[in-house]
Amino acid sequence: QLQASGGGLVQPGGSLRLSCVASGSNFSINVMGWYRQAPGKQRELVADITSGRRTNYADSVKGRFTVSRDNLKNTVYLQMNSLKPEDTAVYYCNTVPPLPRYWGQGTLVTVSS
Repeated sequence: QLQASGGGLVQPGGSLRLSCVASGSNFSINVMGWYRQAPGKQRELVADITSGRRTNYADSVKGRFTVSRDNLKNTVYLQMNSLKPEDTAVYYCNTVPPLPRYWGQGTLVTVSS
């Protein structure tokens, strides 16, 4: 089970930090990702991190978002800076590639003045 939290309403240029807590003994060997789905759009992968902490980012968030993980706490984080209105979406965490049973409700991020 994966549970994302930390979303909210923020003004353009602001920051938020999302967290995703995972249950299960295999967390540390998985590639973990943050996905988002904006209204009327398909879900997309925005950042991922390997067990060795190698990271990848979508071009749209590169330089603004930072993904990290704490394997002892079974937690993945997404630090989001310089947020833009187009970052508004429901954010989810899942493995990469995603497993259907791990899609939770996500956490809503709204960037608006």
